[in-house]
Amino acid sequence: MTWWYWMLLGLLLLGAETMTPGGFYMLFFGLSALIVGTLAGVGFVETDWLQWLLFSLVAVGSLLIFRGPLSASLKQTPVEAGAVDSMVGETAIPLEPLPVGATGKAELRGTTWTAKNVGAAPLSKGQRGKVMRVDGLTLWVTAE
Repeated sequence: MTWWYWMLLGLLLLGAETMTPGGFYMLFFGLSALIVGTLAGVGFVETDWLQWLLFSLVAVGSLLIFRGPLSASLKQTPVEAGAVDSMVGETAIPLEPLPVGATGKAELRGTTWTAKNVGAAPLSKGQRGKVMRVDGLTLWVTAE
């Protein structure tokens, strides 16, 4: 097979990989075709049967060796069910004065939250408050 056929096949397979949801299968076949195309273009592999054999061995071998670690390194960790509860004890900054028992806005982790002052003292704007509880999207805060 002509070397540029291999290159075209490799580029088509790599392009198809970008259009499909991440399985990382066509990636290795595309890279294998590019490798065989390069070797055929340089003149190291001239016979068709050897090109196809090399293509198959490189594609399947690299798929078996590299796909698992690649998928594992790109895998996103799912959000834990109790991730919001881990905010208890963190510091929230009120964006407006919060009298005792009042509800307003506070910033925590770079996000604006609804905050309820459940402490015995009022919180002023910019004062540090400790998160005592998370109820839905409302932080229960008290003065530190």
